[in-house]
Amino acid sequence: MISIQMKLKDIIEKIMIPESKSFLNELDEMINNNSSTDDDLEAKKDMEYFLEELKTILKAIDNNQINDKEAEEIYEKINFMLEMHQNEHLDNEN
Repeated sequence: MISIQMKLKDIIEKIMIPESKSFLNELDEMINNNSSTDDDLEAKKDMEYFLEELKTILKAIDNNQINDKEAEEIYEKINFMLEMHQNEHLDNEN
C-alpha cells in the first residue's frame, strides 16, 4: 500500500510543480511581451511563493518531518485545488 506521504510527494512532483512552472512561464512570457497587468505581476509573486512552499513540503517529507495526518490534510487541500481548477476550466468551455 502506498503511504499518504508518498501520494502527496507524487502529486506535488508530477502535477503541482510542473503545472505551477508552466503557469509561471506563461506569466513570464506576458511580462516580457509587455502584455501583463498588475494582477499578472502579483500572480507571479504568488506562484513563486507557492512553488517554494511545495519544495518545503517535499523536503519535510524527505526528512521525515511531516506525519501522516499532516500529509493527509495537505493532500486533501491539493486535491480540492485541482478539482476547483478543473471545474473552472470546464465552466469556461461551456
